[in-house]
Amino acid sequence: MTYLHPEKIQPCRSSDDTVSVQGGDRRLDPPRRGSLIRFSVFGILLVAAFSKPLFSLAVYAAGQSLHSHIVLIPFVSAYLIYIRRSSLPTNYTFSPGSAMIPFVAGVIPLAAAWVPGVFGSPLSLNDYLALMALSFVGFLAAGGFFFLGRKWMTAAAFPFAFLIFIVPMPDAMADTLERASALASAEAASLFFNLTGTPTLREGVVFQLPNIAIQVAQECSGIRSSWVLFITSLLAANLFLKSGWRRAVLVCFVIPLGVARNGLRVAVIGNLCVHIGPQMINSIIHRRGGPLFFTLSLIPLFLLLWWLHRSEATGSQRPASGPASGSEEPTARREGPTPRREDGVRRTEERGQR
Repeated sequence: MTYLHPEKIQPCRSSDDTVSVQGGDRRLDPPRRGSLIRFSVFGILLVAAFSKPLFSLAVYAAGQSLHSHIVLIPFVSAYLIYIRRSSLPTNYTFSPGSAMIPFVAGVIPLAAAWVPGVFGSPLSLNDYLALMALSFVGFLAAGGFFFLGRKWMTAAAFPFAFLIFIVPMPDAMADTLERASALASAEAASLFFNLTGTPTLREGVVFQLPNIAIQVAQECSGIRSSWVLFITSLLAANLFLKSGWRRAVLVCFVIPLGVARNGLRVAVIGNLCVHIGPQMINSIIHRRGGPLFFTLSLIPLFLLLWWLHRSEATGSQRPASGPASGSEEPTARREGPTPRREDGVRRTEERGQR
């Protein structure tokens, strides 16, 4: 009998105890829970630091037709991350090198908003809020790279990039797009007037009709509807299409669609003024008809989306069914020559035996 000292006796651990310890380590894995907690704390602190400009942005966007979509963008981005949660990486890593680019992209507009006279003239409220929102998005992306890693941010690239639409369109950009849209809409309206046989005398963006003159002003350029249509096409392309060229086709289709929609609106109002009376220029179709024509423009957009999605699904089924149907024919062809080779071998063996 061997005597063991009590201090050297160690209790035996069962396999269940080992699994429970491992399970506890797995549940408290610092690279997973710790990174999420740190990023959540960083996001809360960042929102608190930008609370004043973000609140001003929300109030400003709610009162501006061009920027009213801004209040919905964060919820859409959060929903996109939620539906992709099962495909996002779970091994979070620190990527300080990758975080430097969005960090610098956040510092530059913040400095431009704080330092007066950088742009040569005082900033408007719209441009100030645009710089602050751009800075907020840059810092948030930098925090994502730093705490969650490059792989996680790559998998969630579209939801994070979609946050760029909380940035209001700068005044110079809006003015340029409005001018271009007004000219393009005038061209489209002229085409519709010719198709309907309406007599017009055009000079730039002014149409002289039989009893009234209509001008396609910048306020009537339809830039807000076109901008929302562009955002909708990006979201639909990412959700329902996989190939890059189909996504590009859907997004690029918005440009002629927006021009045609606004030109049709001008032509409809002009024909109503000709056939009913000049008072139709103040009708609800002119004053409040934007949502109606925007809804009509969604029909061809969704029809194109449906066709692209269907063609993509059909194209993915053909390669799967092609090899199966093509492999049967070579098999049948190989079945014929096989007995002949066996007969030839048997005959050669019989001759050798003789």
